[in-house]
Amino acid sequence: MKESLVNSAYEVAKARYAEIGIDTEAVLKQLQDFHLSLHCWQADDVHGFEVQAGAMSGGIQSTGDFPGAARNIDELRQDILKAKSLIPGNHRLNLHEIYGDFKGKVVDRDEVTVEYFQSWIDWAKENNTYLDFNSSSFSHPKSGSLSLANPNDSIRKFWIEHTKRCRDIANAMGEAQGDPCIMNLWVHDGCKDVSVNHALYRNLLKQSLDEIFTKKQPLYRR
Repeated sequence: MKESLVNSAYEVAKARYAEIGIDTEAVLKQLQDFHLSLHCWQADDVHGFEVQAGAMSGGIQSTGDFPGAARNIDELRQDILKAKSLIPGNHRLNLHEIYGDFKGKVVDRDEVTVEYFQSWIDWAKENNTYLDFNSSSFSHPKSGSLSLANPNDSIRKFWIEHTKRCRDIANAMGEAQGDPCIMNLWVHDGCKDVSVNHALYRNLLKQSLDEIFTKKQPLYRR
């Protein structure tokens, strides 16, 4: 679409909004200081970059292999920058753990460290972007229908360790950018399909979360 057509359409919209008391120029200016956290998976439909990646599971409903999806980290980063260039303001990026820069190495989720996200930290600095983070407790042989609330001790401990390591990674990101890296802890352990013994799974989830959050992380501020 030609820029002149976009501008003329905006002028029409601007006039119509003005009729109901809305100053679109003021709104656009306000948006420059409004920071959304864009999800990295919107560019590749939750594939990530694990060498050992499997099919989507654990409550993840992806739309499929859409045409033009990013195939590697470089393409994902290009797509993110393109999206940011079209959205008013300077927005953050929320990274899932499965989007680490593993460089062809098999790294299980209870082994991940900030080493595999250093290139993301460097890229974010170069592109004036703050990072948020997300643990990835799905699409893994040990995710099944439960992770942090799993009655199997070894599986539950695996996901506890994964989430602890994700908190450490988020902390390192926050330190590097001098701004809090918000870590989203999402699990599919709601037991929506379990009709009995809810207390067992809730107590296991609580115990896991208590262990995960035992370590206090500093809060970095600009």
